[in-house]
Amino acid sequence: MGCSTCSTTDSTNGTPAGCKSNGTCGTGGCNKLNVYNWLSDMVLPEGHKPFDVLEIRFKGSRKEFFRNVNNLELKVGDIVAVEGNPGHDIGEVSMVGELVRFQLRKKNVSDTAAEIKTLYRVAKQADIDKWNEVKGLEFTTMHRSRTIALQLGLKMKLSDVEYQGDGKKATFFYTADERVDFRELIKKLADEFKVRIEMRQIGMRQEAARLGGIGSCGRELCCSTWLTDFKIVSTSAARYQNLSLNPLKLAGQCGKLKCCLNYELDTYMDALKDIPESNIRLSLSKGTMVHRKTDIFKRVMWYNLIPEVKDSEERTPFVPENWVPLSVERVKEIIELNKRGQKPDDAGMLEMEDTTEEDMHYKDVVGQDSLTRMDRKKKKKKKKPTGKEGGEKALAANNPPAKQAAPQQSRPVPQQPKPAPAPQQKAPTPPAQTSGNRPPREAPDAPKANQGTGNAAARPERKVPGTPENNVSASPTPAAPAAPANNPSTNSTTPTKSNRPPRKFDRGS
Repeated sequence: MGCSTCSTTDSTNGTPAGCKSNGTCGTGGCNKLNVYNWLSDMVLPEGHKPFDVLEIRFKGSRKEFFRNVNNLELKVGDIVAVEGNPGHDIGEVSMVGELVRFQLRKKNVSDTAAEIKTLYRVAKQADIDKWNEVKGLEFTTMHRSRTIALQLGLKMKLSDVEYQGDGKKATFFYTADERVDFRELIKKLADEFKVRIEMRQIGMRQEAARLGGIGSCGRELCCSTWLTDFKIVSTSAARYQNLSLNPLKLAGQCGKLKCCLNYELDTYMDALKDIPESNIRLSLSKGTMVHRKTDIFKRVMWYNLIPEVKDSEERTPFVPENWVPLSVERVKEIIELNKRGQKPDDAGMLEMEDTTEEDMHYKDVVGQDSLTRMDRKKKKKKKKPTGKEGGEKALAANNPPAKQAAPQQSRPVPQQPKPAPAPQQKAPTPPAQTSGNRPPREAPDAPKANQGTGNAAARPERKVPGTPENNVSASPTPAAPAAPANNPSTNSTTPTKSNRPPRKFDRGS
């Protein structure tokens, strides 16, 4: 809103500080509800006097017109003393010259009206000191008056208090839904503050304009910066702009509908002039088309086809995938055909271009940084391979593949291991007498015979006690598989002291 120091004034001469342009910088930061005087450089013809009516701004958004009867040379930003009721008031000049004449026409006020008060003089330093002193009492006065109103049980809200420049009168601004009898309140306030009391009821919009604030758009409220007249805002303005009728989103800080709903309403009204109404249904040979939505500026209307339903069929649901985009001209043609009693076969659907991600992506058109510059990108953790695949990957990483050999080199032929001679079958040793029936343990160094094989025939025959030693099975014993020369014999056993040979288990089965 421009320079932040323009709202302060110099205590010596009363001129605004900051840009030193006396409120005519046009940046919006000099004061609230300021107006750029675009006629300030205009030279008056000979014989014409400057317009003697000035616009004076007081606390908040209150502005009034005063007549310069003494023909003082004043400019925007001067602190002046004007006529009050009673006494005098202190204000700031907000508009001078011929631009005031246009404001009088806008407010429907005649320049010769008796209601225009008199401007006395330029404010003295004593007047400014008194004015600043009474302004410091407004905050405490408002809170004390609210306490008194609650004690009296009045259904009203005191929103602001404004003291007159000389401190002889205090104006209380309040809002109420019903008529309030505040005669007792005035008596108590006059006894409390020893000034003349004036009660003035305002609306919700005027209250928000006096208090100020930040709107949902992120800027200062329009009513407290530049908007001077309040127009009626209805819900039809939201309907024409295809806005959701949500009171929480459409209401401003005053509790009423936002004034900005009227800003673009005329543009929407002009665009809707030649667009057919949404309650008209289109009749086709396949069925009826019902309106769903309208893009006003692209001039595209979406319809949903409802086929003719027979007694045995079910009605198709309304899904967005079945919506058909039609141009406004095509909709008008179908309406004219339906008025003649004709039903076209084809609706004439438009082919909509799909917007790619590149079109919707943020583009840095003003030299700003990316919108996602503060987002932290999460690094994906590499999962450790497990199982068989992990072992193969680890071996491949540790043993890189060797380079291919030259074509002239021949691969060495692997040598086949020599078959081991078949072990000689030894006669079983007579069993020794033991005191226990538990079979003895084998020596740890003796290898087990036929270990890991699932062949049952390779197992030794179990002997029955009491039979001769040479009584063996008639079935021939198969030969043991060939083993490397350096391996010991697999049929070697150790003598035991048990009555029966040791029992061996096939661990491979």
